[in-house]
Amino acid sequence: MEEMQNQESPKLSSVDETEELELSHTDKLVGVFTEPVKTFSKISNFPAKTIDWIIPILIVIVLVILSQFLMLSNPEIKRQQQEKMMQKVEQQFDEAVKKGQMTREQADTQLQKMEENMGQANVFQTIGIIVGVPVGMFIVFFVVTGFFFLVAKYGLQSEISYSGVMVSYGLSMYIAAIETIVMAIAALAMNKFLTGVSVGDLMGVEKNTISGFFLSKLNPFSIWFYVVFAIGIAKFSKSDDVKKYIISIILIWLVMSFLLFLVGKQFPFLSGFAG
Repeated sequence: MEEMQNQESPKLSSVDETEELELSHTDKLVGVFTEPVKTFSKISNFPAKTIDWIIPILIVIVLVILSQFLMLSNPEIKRQQQEKMMQKVEQQFDEAVKKGQMTREQADTQLQKMEENMGQANVFQTIGIIVGVPVGMFIVFFVVTGFFFLVAKYGLQSEISYSGVMVSYGLSMYIAAIETIVMAIAALAMNKFLTGVSVGDLMGVEKNTISGFFLSKLNPFSIWFYVVFAIGIAKFSKSDDVKKYIISIILIWLVMSFLLFLVGKQFPFLSGFAG
């Protein structure tokens, strides 16, 4: 009887030892920046946790909303955004006048009313930020992770689960959180509304042009993000060939971004996935 108890005790201790090896979420956060390969290797030994992708996304959502309000609290940035909005509306009215859908007098009257009611427009803008950012963020998250799950599963012949892709993408979002903070600081320093810190963003190049698209990809944070994301997919796939996954994921990201850029010219609502 004593021998049986002695034989069972090592098993219990080994289970305890295994449980001690699982990283806390804070350790995972730090590891993404310091040792992503080692960190994802350890994470992949345990079932994927929802907390590991939902917390980073919620943090990024909060930071994006705060950065938007912070930038728009700058009088110069706010003025620039209002001018851009009025220019777009004016272009739409000009097209409507050319097509005979409204007269020039009607267009001028509508523009004047919009300028007078700019305060109401700011209210709608605030609501759009608070509602649009989280909704858009989650839509992009599920679409992008679903796409890369299919890429890993059938393109790279990986045995990764969808939850593994979600955790890999989610933890990589901490890099996006750092980018958001840097972006807000740069925007206030430059008195300019920014949506990223790519060469294109900093130069103010329009992203709807070919040159603007490629300059928008010259973003150290985006490249860093996809490298770490690829490492996560590699480790959840139980692969030691991390380089293959990094090259594959980055190439697929660039190709798909370019295709969505082209399609986005015809269907603007798809342009958000080109990032």
